[in-house]
Amino acid sequence: MSKKGVYPVYENQFKIDKTGGDGATEDSLVTIAVMESFSVSIDGNVEEWKPFDHEGWTRRLVTGKSITISVSGKRNIGDAGNDYVAGLALKTGAASKTTVIWTFPSGATLKIPCVINVTEWESGESTNVAPLAFDIMSDGKPTYTEATAS
Repeated sequence: MSKKGVYPVYENQFKIDKTGGDGATEDSLVTIAVMESFSVSIDGNVEEWKPFDHEGWTRRLVTGKSITISVSGKRNIGDAGNDYVAGLALKTGAASKTTVIWTFPSGATLKIPCVINVTEWESGESTNVAPLAFDIMSDGKPTYTEATAS
């Protein structure tokens, strides 16, 4: 489904492979309940050089990229995606690796091999709803798939 025009941010959808690793299947992908916001940061490695023949002007080339998606919401015990992410809070190494599929409102997808870094977990003031916040940090090259035409 290819979509045009403006859209509300909630039309972005994320699924996470609750089994970890990079072998995501439709059966292993789950949504993460009660997430409220996300922000995307793309970091580019840029090489610079100043060749004589450019008379002091700088040349540049992007030689690498990484993406971090920071997600925040509420802790929801009993939801498969929320439980999986919360369970990664104290994990390190390969145990923190998984795959996330981001579906854009246009229908395009970004499959991201990643590590999950939980940044806020089971905390807050006594009358708050417990938060869950985490970073999806790319671990290798994501795969972008264009939306199919309607």
